[in-house]
Amino acid sequence: MNYDVIIAGASFAGLACAKVLAQRGCSVRVLERRADPGTGLHTTGILVHEAAELLELPAELYKPISQVRLYGPSLRHIELASSGYSFLATDTPALMRHLIQDAVESGAHFTLGTAFTHGKETGGRVIVNRGLASCRLLVGADGARSRVAATFALGQNRRFLLGVEVEYTGLTVDNPEAFHCFLDQRYAPGYIGWVIPGPKVMQVGLAAHHTQKPDMAAFTRHIAPLLHSQRPRIVGRRGGLIPVGGLAGPFCNDKVILVGDAAGTVSPLTAGGIHTALHYGNRLGELAAAYLHKNGPHPGDVLKHEYPRFQHKLLFRELFNRTPNWCFDAAIASPFAQPTAKAVFFLKKRLPPR
Repeated sequence: MNYDVIIAGASFAGLACAKVLAQRGCSVRVLERRADPGTGLHTTGILVHEAAELLELPAELYKPISQVRLYGPSLRHIELASSGYSFLATDTPALMRHLIQDAVESGAHFTLGTAFTHGKETGGRVIVNRGLASCRLLVGADGARSRVAATFALGQNRRFLLGVEVEYTGLTVDNPEAFHCFLDQRYAPGYIGWVIPGPKVMQVGLAAHHTQKPDMAAFTRHIAPLLHSQRPRIVGRRGGLIPVGGLAGPFCNDKVILVGDAAGTVSPLTAGGIHTALHYGNRLGELAAAYLHKNGPHPGDVLKHEYPRFQHKLLFRELFNRTPNWCFDAAIASPFAQPTAKAVFFLKKRLPPR
């Protein structure tokens, strides 16, 4: 089968791209290794306000959260709130299935249970999986360890966090309307721990440098005084790598382009990547449709100027990595903690202008 575009990976970026391409009349096929894209997830599904604005979601798929409780290593905390900014805690498996259905209804085609394994440029097209299908443009939206990037000698992510998350029923916290964040280099060196009351489950997670496996059992014991249980039951687990080394380059050639985690468009400081995945997935869909059918510029040439570089955030990432625990506790106790933390959590995330 011949297509305008084949997308490897039913990720946030891949699904956004597929939907826009289909809406603009392109033939598009998405290859996804999971038979059910709602299983085996590598994301918390927490949407920042700006990401939520790019989606129209049924109310049952999310819970708005406009408060943050930020803890130091001693579990001393500060309360943060915003009347004009909220996160969305989502039913992540249902969210991914919803986004796929959205893309299908727009005209995209899917081959589930089939990973991208092989690609070769020949005769002005890319032959995928040794003849399964061919395309004029191949999009790698296949995650932090992109097979597409490796196959076509494109840039690959080198620095990662390793995140793990457990979903519980029968578990509550003191403030069920808040996003609970934990700064602690013992349990989350290089990042944070979290407790998030989702629409159906309580999400307890931890991320750290990928060379240090997160110890969920020790972290859960540490925060146990904050948790209240009524026959808690684990109903789900997930984990995966989060690229935090900045933009991977080169991220494209004439026939292949990377997007989302594969391209490294994840904030090195906050490790937030869903907003950029949706934004640049949409943008790549627009650019690819114009390139293939309207003589527009090559998408890679445009995105070279639009993809974020994260220079300052890479610097702050290095400073954060070197911050000892006593500094976190001192910061939480300082009079500057509230305004500084509010700026980090609630300041509108801006992307480079087009």
